[in-house]
Amino acid sequence: MKITQAGEYALLALIHLAKQPEGRLVMIDDISKGERIPKGFLAKILQSLAKAGHIRSRQGARGGFALARPPQEITVLEVIETIEGKIAFQRCLEEPGCERADSCTLCAVFSEAQNRVTEVFSEMTLQDLMMPKEVALAKVRKMPHQAVPSRAESVASIADTVVSPPNGATI
Repeated sequence: MKITQAGEYALLALIHLAKQPEGRLVMIDDISKGERIPKGFLAKILQSLAKAGHIRSRQGARGGFALARPPQEITVLEVIETIEGKIAFQRCLEEPGCERADSCTLCAVFSEAQNRVTEVFSEMTLQDLMMPKEVALAKVRKMPHQAVPSRAESVASIADTVVSPPNGATI
């Protein structure tokens, strides 16, 4: 999984809007120049962000763009998934019927990495991205890591909970 330039530009454009006084509409030219994003490319990104409800737009001489919600309510995960689609580090994580999922170490490692990235992106907001780098990184480092069991671990856990026969009897 690679976050493309479109994903990065979407976040930069939203941060630009988040820095404005509440309700102020910003022209696409101002965002394009301020963030050094090609205007045509930015227009497509802003259209996707508006369709997803992250920003609102108004046409005309007094038109422009503004955040649809406060910056502390818009997560990095929402933005990335709007532009890039669901996060998936490996094909097998997108295909629930993968025959190797229960025994594949690689799949388990990718799953854990994907879960961690998803956790971080779901906790980080536009408000956090407006903070100095050290403050945002400190928040990431303080996030408790909630290990989510892989599919293989879930199956093994279920198997371990099966009740054994009493008094050492065999089945």
